[in-house]
Amino acid sequence: MSSLEVGVLDFSASSLAGSIAVDRALIEVPFRPDLLSLVINWQLAKRRAGTHKTKGISEVSGTTRKPYRQKGTGRARQGSLRAPQFRKGGIVFGPVVRQHGFSVNKKVRSLALRSALSMRFAEGRLFVLESCKLGEYKAAALLRWLTSNTELSAGKKFLIVTEEKNESLLRAASNLHWVKVLWGSSANVYDIVLHDFVLLEKASVDVLVERLLK
Repeated sequence: MSSLEVGVLDFSASSLAGSIAVDRALIEVPFRPDLLSLVINWQLAKRRAGTHKTKGISEVSGTTRKPYRQKGTGRARQGSLRAPQFRKGGIVFGPVVRQHGFSVNKKVRSLALRSALSMRFAEGRLFVLESCKLGEYKAAALLRWLTSNTELSAGKKFLIVTEEKNESLLRAASNLHWVKVLWGSSANVYDIVLHDFVLLEKASVDVLVERLLK
């Protein structure tokens, strides 16, 4: 198994603390904008509530009586006052309650996620965190480290991926709208593309390898 060296950051240091070998198959795959677009649309489609609804001619309230006789009035024939051309009439081809989601092959999702990680690595914006243990789990402490670290100075939005759900770090980042914390099993294409820098906890790399390469 060939590997690549990825820079290591630590919450106790303001610059690179070393490097670590990461499986090449995880962070060096061809850039696939078509797959990134497909999977991002898939993610966003699943989030849609799909509860929008309008009433058709058979659902709106109103009389079922024919407005006037068919012939002899000189006017256009009408069969119902609930027809769409009348005020308070039904809507034609309006939205209905439905699921907007669609299916995407698991291998395609995996390749798209690795492509997103590879994109950030190629840009020099993917790092490994030695540990996700802050001296104190406060927004101020996390903000201080992010703004003082020389490797992250160009970033405006940061994604931190931990091994598993880290409630303390989630609370520390909750007041920083430009910092998001995920865990290995929830890392996704949309958030990787959305954030400038991706910081992987060392233990989360193994989770991603197990999830995407096994």
